Amino acid sequence: MNSTNLSNRGTSQLEVRENQRGKMSPLSPRRMTVTEVGEFLRGPPAGFSVETIGSHHRVHSDDDTNLVLIDDFQFCSGKITFQNSLGRKVKMRNLWEYSRVRQSLLTKRIYLLVTACSQTPSVTKKKPRDLRAGMQYVVSIDSSEPFLKWQMERGLDRTISSVAGESYWVDIDIVEALETWTAEHPMRTEPVWRDASFTLKYESDALFDFPHWFGYSKRTFKLRVT
Repeated sequence: MNSTNLSNRGTSQLEVRENQRGKMSPLSPRRMTVTEVGEFLRGPPAGFSVETIGSHHRVHSDDDTNLVLIDDFQFCSGKITFQNSLGRKVKMRNLWEYSRVRQSLLTKRIYLLVTACSQTPSVTKKKPRDLRAGMQYVVSIDSSEPFLKWQMERGLDRTISSVAGESYWVDIDIVEALETWTAEHPMRTEPVWRDASFTLKYESDALFDFPHWFGYSKRTFKLRVT
């Protein structure tokens, strides 16, 4: 068994240069990082450590500062489990659970697993291009950063006010944020980002929750970095 100690290697994360005036770039590592899974395992960021047993990697994290929303998945080197992860779909059953999740979303660094798919050229313009499985990345977003926190608060508040105590689910989408990152970090081919979201599912105890049953309580809001 071997373990990678808690560390923060600048070379393991893809960082953005600050502008000439010395102001923080919209894509400063404080706001957002995008790290290939292999790099993440070799050089975990501050607050993380990796324990490897055979082909199983267990990733431990500091829950006081990090909110991990990553399901177990298979990587080329074996299975990867993020201990204490809430998973991509977070279920809440009462106001206390919602309040606790909301507080974490507004104060911690959020970690997600996304996939950058490549597009194969189409034979004709009318035929859609096929997507090929690509690289997997761990994306982190500092939701306590003022601009991101404002977006998160606004999205959550609008969701709550629109469902009036019913069961609901809301998808938080970060595709636009990743597209902004891609514009500053060009890849060999322009990627199509997949699984670039996470879901909050609130299940009320209402006896007749018709809007939820018929799919009227689904909401989506997007997080941007600029």
